[in-house]
Amino acid sequence: MKFAYRFSNLLGAVYRQGNLNFSKDGNAVISPVGNRVSVFDLKNNTSETLPISTTKNITCVGVSPDGSLAIVVDEDGAALLVSLITRAVLHHFHFHKPVSSIRFSPDGRKFVVTKENVALLYHAPGKQREFNAFVLDKSYYGPYDETTCIDWTDDSKCFVVGSKDMSTWVFGAERWANLIYYSLGGHKDIIVGCFFEKDSLDLYTVSQDGALCVWKSDTKLDGLVLKKSSSKPGPWRREGDEEEEDEERVEGEEAEVIRGKTEPPKDKKEVKNVRYKHRSKHFFNKEGEFNNLTAAAYHKPSHILVTGFASGIFHLHELPEFNLIHSLSISDQRIASVAVNSSGDWIAFGCSRMGQLLVWEWQSESYVFKQQGHFNNMASLAYSPDGQYIVTGGDDGKVKVWNTNSGLCFVTFTEHTSSITNVTFTSSGFVIVSASLDGTVRAYDLHRYRNFRTFTSPRPAQFSSLAVDVSGELVSAGAQDSFEIFLWSMQTGRLLEVLGGHEGPVSSLCFSPVQSILASASWDRTVRLWDMLDSWQVKETLPLTSDGLCVTYRPDGQELAVATLNGEISFWSPQTATQTGSITGRHDLETGRKETDKITAKQSAKGKSFTALCYSADGESILAGGHSKFVCIYNIKEQMLLKKFEISCNLSFDAMEEFLDRRKMTEFGSLALVDEGAGDGEVVDISLPGVRRGDMSSRHFKPEIRVSSLRFSPTGRSWAATTTEGLLVYSLDGSLVFDPYDLDLDVTPASIRKQVRLQDWVSAIVLAFRLNENALKQEVLEAVPHEQIPVVCGSLPDVYVEKLLGFVASCLEKSSHLQFYMTWAQNLLMLHGQKLKNRSASILPTLQSLQKSIQRHFDSLSKLCDFNMFNIRYAVALSKQKGLKRPMKEEEEPDEETSEEMSEASLEESDMML
Repeated sequence: MKFAYRFSNLLGAVYRQGNLNFSKDGNAVISPVGNRVSVFDLKNNTSETLPISTTKNITCVGVSPDGSLAIVVDEDGAALLVSLITRAVLHHFHFHKPVSSIRFSPDGRKFVVTKENVALLYHAPGKQREFNAFVLDKSYYGPYDETTCIDWTDDSKCFVVGSKDMSTWVFGAERWANLIYYSLGGHKDIIVGCFFEKDSLDLYTVSQDGALCVWKSDTKLDGLVLKKSSSKPGPWRREGDEEEEDEERVEGEEAEVIRGKTEPPKDKKEVKNVRYKHRSKHFFNKEGEFNNLTAAAYHKPSHILVTGFASGIFHLHELPEFNLIHSLSISDQRIASVAVNSSGDWIAFGCSRMGQLLVWEWQSESYVFKQQGHFNNMASLAYSPDGQYIVTGGDDGKVKVWNTNSGLCFVTFTEHTSSITNVTFTSSGFVIVSASLDGTVRAYDLHRYRNFRTFTSPRPAQFSSLAVDVSGELVSAGAQDSFEIFLWSMQTGRLLEVLGGHEGPVSSLCFSPVQSILASASWDRTVRLWDMLDSWQVKETLPLTSDGLCVTYRPDGQELAVATLNGEISFWSPQTATQTGSITGRHDLETGRKETDKITAKQSAKGKSFTALCYSADGESILAGGHSKFVCIYNIKEQMLLKKFEISCNLSFDAMEEFLDRRKMTEFGSLALVDEGAGDGEVVDISLPGVRRGDMSSRHFKPEIRVSSLRFSPTGRSWAATTTEGLLVYSLDGSLVFDPYDLDLDVTPASIRKQVRLQDWVSAIVLAFRLNENALKQEVLEAVPHEQIPVVCGSLPDVYVEKLLGFVASCLEKSSHLQFYMTWAQNLLMLHGQKLKNRSASILPTLQSLQKSIQRHFDSLSKLCDFNMFNIRYAVALSKQKGLKRPMKEEEEPDEETSEEMSEASLEESDMML
């Protein structure tokens, strides 16, 4: 088995915090999710998570105008320069303070970063490789409080900065003689957005109290005059001329410093300085209800202003007349970010508290994209039998189904009223079963998207475990308060039996894949095997050394794995009820130390254990995860650790570091014990006396990193884990891995292509699979004539049949040559079916991958064929109807030409109507 799994995608979360951005063409949304960045393609309805991660949660993202570069900044000010083309990190940088906003100039040559009360102008990295990608050009001081927003003029000559001190500052990006800086007031609250008019210095400023100010400039953009070099002191000063130089020396570069005052600079020369005039002022809250304005965006070509509010309402206004175009409520939570695409048709909204991302087409008043992740922890996941879907259950009581190809959720079930503890698919793949702490087990139909069965117990019970047998007829759930196991019939919904015998909470249930045997693990240090065919009696009782936490069967049903509280994984034979091996994995967890812990991480690791187990698709290895940031893969036969996957490096979570930061330790304890409130100001408008910011009654929470559930895909190509970060998917298909087979010096691309020219198809295929490069294998395979496929399949060596079948399955999923690859699959299965059947255990993942590809094409083509069939029927019905309308005499019979003309006319009419 290969362990070249790479991080593939992040599901279950679409937006956390920070600003949203559209791609250059306006067809994709770039959204920060924790310490990662996801790209949602709105045209193809797919999602992709970039293979980069910061050390803490991302607060702002700046995208270059050409869409090739992005600057990602986290909570501490650590920045990454990322190529959106190659998905690679190009440069690391640190701003040493939290960054509030970042914006590239329209020409892409510079960008502005605001931190605290200073705006820093940098030269943007060029297309040539540079030693220092970020070169500081100028530092602008003006506001007295933290800066909030940035905007550029269309010609990149000036930029404007909004601040929390209710002022707006216009700065010149070059040494303009008539515009060095300009301060604008007129607001009574924090500036949320400031925007230049198209090809003009005219300004719009929006404040948090719902006020819009329109500013008129007396100078056009081409009226800016370049300042001549002068040795006299003025507002432009070199670094080191002021006393406050220490902060800028941290950046490591010299730059000019512009220090603005509340009054415009006086120039004795004849050049007239730029002046602004307050043209008008408008208010959003005309009804009198006070509502914080939290986000704003402006589309310059169409003059559309989009504003989002704390109540979930957003407005569309046309400026400068301030005409209301549209008003709608998208949720009851605060809108944290707004973005408009380049064409101005689509508007993206992000709600951080709900983890919601929406894209609204305002002209047609319809949703282009609507996704919401679990806004609490995810508790469980399960793969569908064909590996095409993943179902997740969370503490928010929702059951969501995700498409593994697109990475998007397509249905959400909200019938549960409490936390979901377990979810699973039936063997058919069209029914989902979920267990919850609300005392119900529910079954959902994926054909009609409805809850068609609800299973309950005679006495209220909180179900903590769930299992469905191979036939899909028996549903079992374990209770954590009554220590009982309940059995229901899927067909009738009736309670069949209540299994008693455990002396502690039932922590895990699992049905055998080949027999009607139910395994149950409990805190009473036993695993019981219940025979479903023999009056539900206990067949065997397996004694454990500690409390049982998780139990799972191997895919062939010949082995049982149990995770216990002492950090061990024990393996049992269900037939003989004997233990065949054990793995001590406590030291492999490597748990971190919480900020409030009194003991070291090494000591706390002694009390940790695995809470989630899953066999690989071939049954040779086992995945294990628990209260740690690591997922371990063990080889069962050798009982040794093969690889450890670090699921997150996000320091915004607790228990990530092994040692505490000494700088946070005081004589009274850790500073983490001092809770200063949330500090976001989302709820309270006016702070209490003496409070620095936010509400004293609010509390912030630092979640602990953990793995709650693990599942291997039936195809064997990927595995998934539900974590505090979200639903992480690791796949073999994410990156190129050079893995040759039986390679020697004669196996080269040139020799392979020579065999293709000689039309020696079998030799060419064998050589291509020995080199094992996907592009070359596809080239050789598609060069084989269609009529030669049965001959080639018949003369292929047995060792390459399985490899070719797996490659055909992967090609079938992406290629448009459907009939060609289906012919390959059919001939391979028909000619080598008996030999493949003898190795069914090892080839099962390959067959399931093939089935997944075929099923996906079947679903899409069947819908298209049904649509075409109904159109043809409609056209035929129209032709018959027109033929009846035309009256004819009894002695007159229509000739062939007349009937043909009638049918052609009816078809033309039907086409026009369609």
